[in-house]
Amino acid sequence: MTNINPKIEASWKEVLMPEFKSAYFLKLKSFLAEEIKKHLIFPAEKNIFAIFDLVPFDKVKVVILGQDPYHGGGQAHGLSFSVPHGIKIPPSLQNIFKELKSDLNIDAPTSGNLEKWAHQGVFLLNATLTVRANEAGSHQKKGWEQFTDSVIKTLSEKRENLVFILWGNYAQAKEKLIDTKKHYIIKSAHPSPLSAYNGFWESKPFSKTNSFLQSKGLKTINWNLK
Repeated sequence: MTNINPKIEASWKEVLMPEFKSAYFLKLKSFLAEEIKKHLIFPAEKNIFAIFDLVPFDKVKVVILGQDPYHGGGQAHGLSFSVPHGIKIPPSLQNIFKELKSDLNIDAPTSGNLEKWAHQGVFLLNATLTVRANEAGSHQKKGWEQFTDSVIKTLSEKRENLVFILWGNYAQAKEKLIDTKKHYIIKSAHPSPLSAYNGFWESKPFSKTNSFLQSKGLKTINWNLK
């Protein structure tokens, strides 16, 4: 983590440089350096900023906000809700695919890898970018949330006509960081099996996103991962 700054895509490095130089981020780097020495950390160090590398700052169209990376072996690879090819699809992502079928009649893919969405400008951001293996929430309140809050604010201030998909109370608390006059917010319950029944089903986030993009003359997202 000592060379963290050069490992992020150039457009993001430029807009986030004040964060990388700040006291809280230097403290976060020290914390992570110690964690990496003592524990198994997910995602792998090379994938911590994977979503930033896949979606340059000026290519972001849709932001889907998650909370923590997956903490099971082989699952986290730097994109919220996504897992690499060959990894069993987690329950929340299974429900996302069920809603996709209901919303746009797109059949669930056999892989939970969401990189195809990212390549079209879907920015799959977790509020916390790392986690200790098998210890959910272990890297919360160490500085990551301050960093990702700045990412959201920077997108809100410097871009326009973005779609922010906020699933669940945790993500919806971030709405205060977003200029709702410039951007479109989609809110519903979280897709987790514990809460999906509470308003995630039939929320139609995928068609709503595309309707908004179309209304602004922007290219829509092809949500089909097959």
